[in-house]
Amino acid sequence: MRSNLFVLAGLTAAVHGAPAPWNMYEHILDLLPRQAGNVTCPPTPNPMPKAADLPAIKTMPDPFLYLDGKTRVKSKDEWYQCRQPEILKLLQEYQYGYYPDHSQETVIATRSGNALTVTIAVEGKSATIAATLNLPSGSGPFPVVISIGGMDNKSYLNAGIAVVTFDYSKVAADSNSKTGSFWTLYSGKDIGVLTAWAWGFHRVLDGIEQKVPEIDAKKAGVTGCSRLGKAALAAGLFDKRIAVTMPMCSGVQGAGPYRYSLSGQGETLENSKSGAGWWTSSGISQFVGKSTQLPYDAHTIVAAITPRAVILEQGASDQFTDSKGTAAITFPAAKVVYSWLGVGDQLGMSIPNGGHCDMSGYADVLPFVQKVTQGKSTGRNYDDLKRWKAMPEAYPWGTDVPKGQ
Repeated sequence: MRSNLFVLAGLTAAVHGAPAPWNMYEHILDLLPRQAGNVTCPPTPNPMPKAADLPAIKTMPDPFLYLDGKTRVKSKDEWYQCRQPEILKLLQEYQYGYYPDHSQETVIATRSGNALTVTIAVEGKSATIAATLNLPSGSGPFPVVISIGGMDNKSYLNAGIAVVTFDYSKVAADSNSKTGSFWTLYSGKDIGVLTAWAWGFHRVLDGIEQKVPEIDAKKAGVTGCSRLGKAALAAGLFDKRIAVTMPMCSGVQGAGPYRYSLSGQGETLENSKSGAGWWTSSGISQFVGKSTQLPYDAHTIVAAITPRAVILEQGASDQFTDSKGTAAITFPAAKVVYSWLGVGDQLGMSIPNGGHCDMSGYADVLPFVQKVTQGKSTGRNYDDLKRWKAMPEAYPWGTDVPKGQ
């Protein structure tokens, strides 16, 4: 049905000499049951509900419940074919803004030694991202962690993992100024800066694929800390090439729960949106003061990355972001989904003793990263919440997972 409608739209447009009205036909398609293999997906509401139309839910929302509020996932195939795509769409609608269509971009990389330059062109405009390659000794190909904001390079290089960095501020300024290479291409779009930084990660990975044979691009991780951890989570969400997502001390709009604030300085949607409203799109503004009406929470974002690996890191003494809420609520709630899908070992929690963005956190997650990217075993228990305990009362649906296979 979908392909036939697209063909009809294109033919009709061609006859009349006009571009195909894709947006109009997408609206029609959203009202129809979606076919995905042998699974029929329930239609996603279009337009998507406003905050005022959504129920207030004090606990973490059921990730298996569709946006229509009445249909629930029945099988693992349905999760991947129907619900996960819906989650990606609703996260763009309500938080990140719609990710640019990469198929319309032309990406060309050049390299001089350890300097990698990625040029992106779209609709007659072009912009560049400059990245720096830090390679381990030896010939590789090595796994890689793409990092913004600085990390413990030495531990990773010694472990045989490359580190590639780029200046996120030149991709998109950490402000409402809409300056940087992303905005050169996408000015006027209602897209959050976290999504712009995520796009930067992805284009650097494009450049690695083109020009860095010493790196195995299929074994890539992404990381950053604090607001950059929020961006790393978005980067893992929007690109299936990312093997392991490493958000460090990411807090609200990252892995910190919206509905609970158990430690740190009490970061909330309200104070984060008022302090740095540009991180997310305008879509989330309608939920300020109404966070219980969000049809998702941080666990939904993490679960949407399945089956790929995620390691959540929160310093036990982090004075700013909600380490306890992330460890006791987001992690175990997302773990329900990972475990149900049979990939529970692909989600881990790291709670080093340090404070906010303590560099020791990178060494603490390294064995998990090595397990994913190098196939190495580890004796570390990344389900250990240390002095905290899981709070199943925050995710009551956790004992009622779908029974279908």
